[in-house]
Order: sequence, then structure tokens, then C-alpha cells
Amino acid sequence: MSMRTAVVTGASAGIGEASARALAAAGFHVVLGARRLDRLRALAEELSGTAHELDVTDADSVASFVNHIPECHLLVNNAGGARGLERVEEADEENWHWMWQANVLGTLRVTKALLPKLIASGEGHVITVTSIAGHEVYDGGAGYTSAKHAQAALHQTLRSEHLGDPLRMTEIVPGMVETDFSLNRFDGDAERAAKVYRGLQPLTAADVAEVIAFAATRPAHVNLDRIVLQPRDQYNGSRILRR
Repeated sequence: MSMRTAVVTGASAGIGEASARALAAAGFHVVLGARRLDRLRALAEELSGTAHELDVTDADSVASFVNHIPECHLLVNNAGGARGLERVEEADEENWHWMWQANVLGTLRVTKALLPKLIASGEGHVITVTSIAGHEVYDGGAGYTSAKHAQAALHQTLRSEHLGDPLRMTEIVPGMVETDFSLNRFDGDAERAAKVYRGLQPLTAADVAEVIAFAATRPAHVNLDRIVLQPRDQYNGSRILRR
């Protein structure tokens, strides 16, 4: 049996990078997509994978990326992120536009483009990394939570629309994960980003990647519809602060 191909978006850091490592260790040939091609190439060389530049907010970039992929068994929709933490009355529309482009339309573009190859593989699998923010809300997070709710709805609709096809659909729903997520959200403000995780032990990117690899390696007839994982001190978006 030939090696199966896994495509990972947002693979240059964080959950994407960790997922690429976990899937390569599980026997997949990994095809990595992200904007930071220098970091991507180094990771691909280390994992004997393939790297291609990808900006999921750009339809032409997605089309070019997919044209380099002859076959696909597994797609990990991981690209996305948050910008800003403003209340609704102070919302920055540029931040909202980027979050919807990256999290929702980016997932749509890549999934739509690869669906024929996933189905043709005979055992396709789409894993979408959403967030607990896709099922809960919090003050200042309307732009991100609304985008993640929409991304989750997109993924769940696909699950229904493709019943009967050789295609599995798994939504991964992480709580707080310590990556560069908050650093990016706060435009490089390291002190503000560090405060997000103060008082508890957050998940790591490797924690999430291990769950992704587990879902991806179940037998083809087993569909893990949704997996929620959070730190012990977090539940449905709420957290316990240690005194």
C-alpha cells in the first residue's frame, strides 16, 4: 500500500507544525502549506515532506497550492487566527474581515478545492481545527467567535452533505493552547499575550496534534465527529485562576 498524503494548512508553526510532525510519525507523506515558506521548507526537509506557499485568504494562492497536490487522503484545516480584542462598539472592521477570510473562507477555499481528490482517494478525511470559541462566546471576542462559529457550521454541514461518500469529517475543538496565537492577536505584544495563560497550565500544540493524529489513524469506517480538549482548569471557555 502506498503512503497516504496529508495536507496541513498553517503548518509553519504552532498546531500546524506539531500536526505535521505527528502525522509524519504516523506514516503520512505531509504536504505543508503556509505563508512563511522559509520555515516551511526546513520543516518539510526534516519530515521528508513537501512544502508549498499558501495564503488561504487569497483564492489564487489556494488554486496554485492545490495544483501541486496530485492526491490527498487527509486535509487538516488549521490556518486561521484572531486579531484584536475589542468590544462590538469598538470593532475594527479590517480585523473582522481578516478573521472571516482566514478562518471561514480560507477553510471553504481549501476544502472545496481538495474535495474531489479526497473522495477519489476512497478514504478521504477532513479534519478542521476550530476552537471552543466556535461554540461559546466571550467579551471582546465577537469577531473571532463569530468566525469560528461559522467555520464550525461549515464543517458540520459538510459532514451531512457527504453522508454516503468515502469521506470522514472530524472537528477538533481546542480550548486554550499556548502557541503564538495570542502574540499574533495582540500584534506582537508579548506581555499582553503572556497574561492570557497566567494562572493555569494551557494545552500545548503537541497535545492537540496527538489528538489529530489519533483521529486520522482510526479505521476508515470510524468517524470521530467532534473532539473537545481543554486544559483541566478551563470549561466551555471559562477558566479557574490559581491564587
